[in-house]
Order: sequence, then structure tokens, then C-alpha cells
Amino acid sequence: MSSAFELNGVTCRFGDLVAIDKVSLSIAEGEQVAFIGPSGSGKTTLIRLLNTTAVPSDGSLSVLGDIIADQSVESLRVLRSRVGTMPQHLGLVENLTAIQNVILGRGGQRTTLRSIRDLIIPSRSDTEKIHQLLRRVGIEEKLFTMVSKLSGGQKQRVAIARALFQEPEILLADEPVSAVDPARARDSVRLLTELSGELGFTLCVSLHHLELAKEFFPRLIGLRQGRVVFDGAPDSLKDRELESLYELTADEMMADA
Repeated sequence: MSSAFELNGVTCRFGDLVAIDKVSLSIAEGEQVAFIGPSGSGKTTLIRLLNTTAVPSDGSLSVLGDIIADQSVESLRVLRSRVGTMPQHLGLVENLTAIQNVILGRGGQRTTLRSIRDLIIPSRSDTEKIHQLLRRVGIEEKLFTMVSKLSGGQKQRVAIARALFQEPEILLADEPVSAVDPARARDSVRLLTELSGELGFTLCVSLHHLELAKEFFPRLIGLRQGRVVFDGAPDSLKDRELESLYELTADEMMADA
């Protein structure tokens, strides 16, 4: 099976801060992986490395078979268009409609002039495609609704549709359910994993909710102080590993999650 990501001894520094420290791991195409760990453990930086908005200070990173250090500006732009990202705060434009926000998902694949035109007058094919996506995520009636009028859960689903409109081979989501209640969080994580299974894209999600990670993902990667301290199936994450990862007792961790 081909690799979506290959990291070999990757370190990422921001000044004196070592955010990712000598990380080596491989994620296969089509895998579903959750990144877990305490706040400040490096989960967001790892997501940024994988979508190439951050670059390794040391080590080697390959995305979909391409070594990042060898890419030109143009080839990096093309590579990024194959990787969808849901940022932690979703990155939606509040004073645009749902359909306009979804159209922005292909901004990196189109010229500036084409993108502006599509925002003002979406094509029939784009409108039909976006309507189908919003139907799949459960908010088809919000096609022309301003994002500022949507609930937190509905905004999440617009962000999912925007990422899917890009037709990515990989979807990265950084704490996608941090701003919603537990019931909606569970529905959103289930939707992401279902879509990954249906469409075949690689899914990597950072999660604070440990129980959601254990319920929906076959592989967990635990980070602490920028290092991988756990990589395996949920049922192999025992109390000892939890306490090492979070420096809390297992009971305290489950209460916090």
C-alpha cells in the first residue's frame, strides 16, 4: 500500500521552541488516524507539517510520495490542492453564504479571476455538486444561508463540505469538534470517518476527546512534548500509556475527556 505520509527523524522548531522532536512515522493511503495528547503536545504543528504550511527544521517529510524539500513553489501548490484541511477554528468567512464558503475549497486549484467569478455567479455544475455535498452532511437547506446565521454544528458541516469539494486524497482536521457539545461532536467525528470510508481518502484528525478517538479510529498516535509516545490500536492503549501520555491517572484522564 502506498504512503500518504512518511516522516523520518522530523524536527520542527520555532525559534528556541521544539514543537516536533525527531518524529518518524508512516501513514498509509486510506488510513484513519487520530492524533491524541495534552494541549501543547505538538498535534497542531504535526497537522501543519502534513499540509506543508510548516516545514521540517531537520529530517525528511514525504507527502503522497513527494519529498517536500525537493518541491518547487508551483509543485507545492499543486500538492497542497490534493490535501484538504479543516483548521481548528474552521476558517469560514462569516459574511459569505454556505455555497460561497464551499466554493473557496477549490481556490487553490483555480485562477484568482475564476475564483472571484465563481463566488459571484457559481456555475450550475458547482451549485449541483455543492448541493449534493451539503445534502450528504445534512444541511442541504442552508445552501444560500449566511454562515453567520448558522449554528456551531452547521458551520462544522459547511467546513466538511468545503474540504470535500476540493476532492482531496487526504483530509486533515485540527480539533474539529472543540467548539460543539458532546453529542454533536460524536456525530461530526462519525460523519468524517464514514466519508473517509465511502470516498477512500486518508483521514488524520487531532482530538482532545479521547473517548471519540478510541471509538472511531483504528489507529491512535499519542504525542507528548513533540514526541510520539504511543502508536497503535485503541485497545492497546492501557492505563500505563495513558498516564505517561497525559501525566494523569487513567480515571482523571477519562473525567477530563
